[in-house]
Amino acid sequence: MNETKEFEFQGTVISGFVMLGMFFVLLGLAPFFFIRAMHFPGVICAVAAFLTLPGFVLIEPNNLRVLLFFGKYRGTLRRNGFFWLNPFYTKTKLTMRARNLDIPPIKVNDKNGNPIMIGLVIVWRLRDTYKCMFEIDSSSFMAPGAPALTAQNRMTAYEQFVSIQSDAALRSVAGRYAYDLLDNQKHETTLRDGGEEVNNELEKEINERLDIAGIEAIEARINYLAYAPEIAAVMLRRQQAEAIIAAREKIVEGAVSMVDMALHQLKE
Repeated sequence: MNETKEFEFQGTVISGFVMLGMFFVLLGLAPFFFIRAMHFPGVICAVAAFLTLPGFVLIEPNNLRVLLFFGKYRGTLRRNGFFWLNPFYTKTKLTMRARNLDIPPIKVNDKNGNPIMIGLVIVWRLRDTYKCMFEIDSSSFMAPGAPALTAQNRMTAYEQFVSIQSDAALRSVAGRYAYDLLDNQKHETTLRDGGEEVNNELEKEINERLDIAGIEAIEARINYLAYAPEIAAVMLRRQQAEAIIAAREKIVEGAVSMVDMALHQLKE
C-alpha cells in the first residue's frame, strides 16, 4: 500500500464552551456601544461575534474533520467534543464508522466457462482521510444534477466507488475457481466448498482496489452462489445423476463387502 499523507491537525483548538461564552459577551457589548453612540467599537464587537460562529465544530465518536486553509491541507482532527477552530478553515466532515454493502448477484463465468450467479456482502469503512478527499473525485460518482457534496452525499459517493470496485474484484476472483469439481478435477478448491480461502482472496483483491481511495474492506463474504438460469436445470440433472451413481456404488460396495465377509466366515 502507498504511504499515507494524512496527519493529525496540530493547530490551535479551543474549547467550544469558552468561545461560546465569548460570543455572547461580544454580542451583548455590540448594542451596549451602539446605545452610547460608540459606533466603531460596536461594529467591531458585532463583526467579531459573527466571525466566531463558523469556528464552532461538534465532533462525535468515530467522526472527524478534514481541515483546509485556503486550499491547503492542514490536517485531520479526530478528537471528539465541542471545539472552536479558526473560522477560515474549511471543515469537511467524514465518518469512520463501518458500513455494510450488499452487492446484488451478477452473472460471471467460472474457471470452466460455466455461467454462474454470484453475490457479495462487504463491510467497509474509511481508513485514510487524505486519500478519500484528494486521491479520487467523489463528485464523479454522484448523479447528474445532484446537490453539492454534503457529508451524506460524500459517503454515498464512496459507497458507489466501493460497489463498482467490489463488482470488478468479484468477477476477477470468481473466474479463478470452478463452481464445482468435474470428473477430472479431484483436489482443486471450488467456489462452493472453498469457504474461507475464497473469501480471503476476495477480501484481499477488494482491498487492493480500494487502497487508492483510502478505504478498507473489513470483511467480504460471498452470500449468493448458483448456476445461471440457462444451465441450472442441466447441472441439476448432472448432480442428480452423480448422486444416483454414488448411491449405486455404495450399494455395490456393501454387497461385495457382505460376500467377502461370508466367504471369510466359510473359510473359518
